Amino acid sequence: MSPLLLLTLCVSALYVWSAWRLRSAPGTLSLYTVLPLALLGHGALLYHAVLGQGDIRLGFGSSLSAIGWLMALMYWLASRGAPLARLQSWVSGLAAFAVLALALFSEDHVIPNSQALALRAHLVVAFLAYGLLAVAALHAVLMTMLEKQLHRKTHLQAGAPPLLTLEAMLFRTLGAGFVLLTLAVGSGVFFSEELFGTPLQFTHKIVFAILSWLVFGGLLLGRHYRGWRGRTALIWTITGFTLLLLAYLGTQFVLEVLLGR
Repeated sequence: MSPLLLLTLCVSALYVWSAWRLRSAPGTLSLYTVLPLALLGHGALLYHAVLGQGDIRLGFGSSLSAIGWLMALMYWLASRGAPLARLQSWVSGLAAFAVLALALFSEDHVIPNSQALALRAHLVVAFLAYGLLAVAALHAVLMTMLEKQLHRKTHLQAGAPPLLTLEAMLFRTLGAGFVLLTLAVGSGVFFSEELFGTPLQFTHKIVFAILSWLVFGGLLLGRHYRGWRGRTALIWTITGFTLLLLAYLGTQFVLEVLLGR
């Protein structure tokens, strides 16, 4: 077994252990010991896969893994001191799969002009936006489940955060993610030739990204002017993130995994 594969399995196991401990015994040291070790190991694997050969190499597996790592990192930073152990366990479980994606989908390709600082900044902003909006989508899923429990007049499960806490975090996350998504989409549209070396082409990737931006922007406007919340906000959030997934990861999955290109 290669050292990289061994490290991949160890990091995934740390995430799974952290997820199990957070669900079974919230408030333990898992959030401050096991999870940081998993994040450090995951970050090292990503660095080797994406930047280890000097240029930037990305594929479906590394992109999915990077989004999972950013989501876990940002949620770990945000959840310290907050009653979010249950949701943190979900994030850790997803991050465990994201680590394995590096080994399961190892095909990648060199990003043209990857030494350019502007392109690297664009990619960092885009992945940060993905990570934040993935956290928002996860919030929306949990809020939907909790709302159904309330409608059925059943008790919320132990460790479940209050809906108002989740809603406040949801819109803070959406606001930050929307700003980063605006920068990513705007730079990709208006500076395509400088960033990627080719003039702008309205591919399905660009179209889905713009549609996602419009959905998230519409949600934030509706929240500000119409006070949108509850089910309306959740549907818009999940719709926007689904479009964002189709814009990049969906394209890569079809081309690399299904079509083998």
